[in-house]
Amino acid sequence: MNEVNKTLFIPLCGKARVSRQGILLHDPSAERIWAAEGFPLRGSSASKWLAYNMAMRARVFDDWTDAMLAGDPDALVLHIGCGLDSRCERVKQPYRLWLDCDLPEVADVRRRCFAESERYRILALDASDPAQIGALPDSEAAIVVLEGLSMYLTNAQLHGLFRALRDKYSRLHILMDIYTVFGAKASRYKNPIRDVGVTEVCGVDDIPGLLRGLDVRFKAEHSFTPPALVNELKPSERRVFRLLFTGRTYRRIYRLLEFES
Repeated sequence: MNEVNKTLFIPLCGKARVSRQGILLHDPSAERIWAAEGFPLRGSSASKWLAYNMAMRARVFDDWTDAMLAGDPDALVLHIGCGLDSRCERVKQPYRLWLDCDLPEVADVRRRCFAESERYRILALDASDPAQIGALPDSEAAIVVLEGLSMYLTNAQLHGLFRALRDKYSRLHILMDIYTVFGAKASRYKNPIRDVGVTEVCGVDDIPGLLRGLDVRFKAEHSFTPPALVNELKPSERRVFRLLFTGRTYRRIYRLLEFES
C-alpha cells in the first residue's frame, strides 16, 4: 500500500485495542482484521491515547449514522474512504443498501476481510474524481460518511465531491471531519500519520467557500469526545485524555461538521 492507504491502519489498531478492553466500541472485526493485516506501529500512532481518540471518533460517526438511518430509513449509506472499518456491522439500525468505497488497492484488501451481499457492497472509488460519484447506485437520499478523508483532498477537490454528491442525490446527510488550515500546518511537525509516511495534508477554514454555489447547508458541529464516552475511560486516564483531545486548542486543529441538503 502507498503511504496514504497505510493510514487506515492507525484507526483500525485503535478500534481493535479498545474492543479488546471492552470499552467504547464492540468491534470483533477490527480485532480479527488487525491480527491478520496489521503491522507494528511506532511513535504516537501506537499511543493508547490516540487509540481512545480514534475509537471515540468512530463511535460518534456510528451513533450519527444510526440517527440518520432512524430518520431516513430508505437512504443509501455511502462510506467514502472506508478503509477497513466495520461500521456496516456496528450500526444498530437496518439499512437498505450500504456501499463501502475506497481506492482500488484498499477495496481489494477489504474484499478479503468482508463478504458482500445484496445489501452490502464494496466499491473502488477515487473521491478526487467527481465523475465516479455519478456511477454510484441511484437513490433519493444518501447518508454520506466522510471519516478521515478530507485531509487528503484539496479544498477544490472537496468542493467537487460535494457538488457531485448533490447532483446525484436529492437529500444528503453528510458528516465529515476536517483539519483546519492551522491544524494541517501543525501536522507537519507532529501527526500520527507521519509514522506511516504521510507528510502533507490539507485543511479547511472557509466553510462558506466550500459550499459556494451548492444547495448544501452547514447544519451543526459535533464533538469528537462527548463526556459520556470520555467517562468510559478509567478515572485515572480521563484527565490526561481531556488535556490532549478536548478544549479550544484541539478545536483550532480538528473539527467535526455535519451538512445536509
